[in-house]
Amino acid sequence: MQISSKPDLLSNTDAANFLGITPGTLEVWRCTKRYDLPFYKVGGKVRYNIEDLLAFLESRKVHVRSAGKALACR
Repeated sequence: MQISSKPDLLSNTDAANFLGITPGTLEVWRCTKRYDLPFYKVGGKVRYNIEDLLAFLESRKVHVRSAGKALACR
């Protein structure tokens, strides 16, 4: 079996930095299953696929459709 390329995997710290949150927040999300954000766990190490992080960010996109209405900011 030949692997052409391995996926871009980020550590918990690197994934948190990519998302603009703290590593602790990402750990809480993972442990409480707050968001459906896939990760790999090999031994004691947690890794995130960058494509999954991009998909997660895309799923959190907010579209403002009417400039006249107030946006709920929480």
